[in-house]
Amino acid sequence: METILTNARLVVTDRVVEGTLVHEDGVIRALDEGRSQLPAAVDCEGAFIAPGLIDLHTDALEGHFVPRPKVIWPDARAAALAHDAQMAASGITTVYDAICAGAFDQAKADRRALYEVMLETVHQGGARGMFRVDHRLHLRCELTDPNLPELVEIAHDRAAVHLASLMDHTPGTRQWRNVEHLKVYLTGIGKGGDDIDREVAWRIERARDAVAGNHARMVAAFAGSGIVLASHDDTTPSHVEEAVAAGCTISEFPTTIDAARAARGAGLATIGGAPNVVRGGSHSGGASMRELAGEGLLDALASDYVPASLLQAALALTRPAGADGQAEPDAATEPDAPAALDLPAALALVSAVPARLAGLDDRGRLEKGLRADLVAFRLVDDTPLVREVTRGGRRVF
Repeated sequence: METILTNARLVVTDRVVEGTLVHEDGVIRALDEGRSQLPAAVDCEGAFIAPGLIDLHTDALEGHFVPRPKVIWPDARAAALAHDAQMAASGITTVYDAICAGAFDQAKADRRALYEVMLETVHQGGARGMFRVDHRLHLRCELTDPNLPELVEIAHDRAAVHLASLMDHTPGTRQWRNVEHLKVYLTGIGKGGDDIDREVAWRIERARDAVAGNHARMVAAFAGSGIVLASHDDTTPSHVEEAVAAGCTISEFPTTIDAARAARGAGLATIGGAPNVVRGGSHSGGASMRELAGEGLLDALASDYVPASLLQAALALTRPAGADGQAEPDAATEPDAPAALDLPAALALVSAVPARLAGLDDRGRLEKGLRADLVAFRLVDDTPLVREVTRGGRRVF
């Protein structure tokens, strides 16, 4: 069935076009300037239409399975469907659900059974056509967990792994190189006093013998597999060198400008956290993603722990740091505004570039012949209001 969307602002690769988009059988058939006069045309009333967002890393799935500490939702399918609906409402049409293979804290170490349930639920949801959006598996390989190799093997048996990241959450390195930041974080999740010191000591002791061996095993396991491999929380140029040697093509959430520069020099793509942009900085003392964008060191964004942040962050990067009250993201900004991108470049961070990094050549851009994965949105002041989301030509939100 042919669908004609007109009176829209189409965000194509290099500009915003006031025009008409036609899709049929799940594929974009035409992109034209101007308004269609055909009776069947749908008036988009000036809304922006962009490619459906592609999220390479979200931790949001687990929050639906464990909505409160020590509370595991009894209906796994319902939890996955609630997560799926949240993705669609955020304008995301392809999502890489980041599932933890291993744990780095005592609270999560006991949730071994949940790991297999999440893998199976996501796999079955996709196989049975229950989801609104395209769900793919991102395996978060926690190198500090002695059981990691077994968990990775289980994942390979249960479902297709599309992306994997190598993570080391040892206190004193990478994200938690400043242990005081970790202690503040632990305070925020309800720990206090001696419990914090015991938790930090447990993490260090557990990681001491596990990280090096697990790193070598993971490099061997993923070599030649076709799975996209990322290094997580690179902090120093030496971390980037390790990532290159391991076969990584992505530096995910670099925590310092030096690491991002080293990644660029080594040919690795950088993915930053969208919440970092929206909040104006990292919650754990890491580098500002807006600063990385200003230096041309940010290739893509991922939602991390807030799905709605993906579109919000892209639009925030079209405004100078600290700007507010700008109603249209394609409006002119001051010529010396730091880190201000034009709208097509900003939205490429959450669509075209993630598609390229994941090897998805059928989506991520508004182009004839590509999938009709679309997000239509308006702005309420600076806040995006998602009006409609289409995946493969079918309205899903």
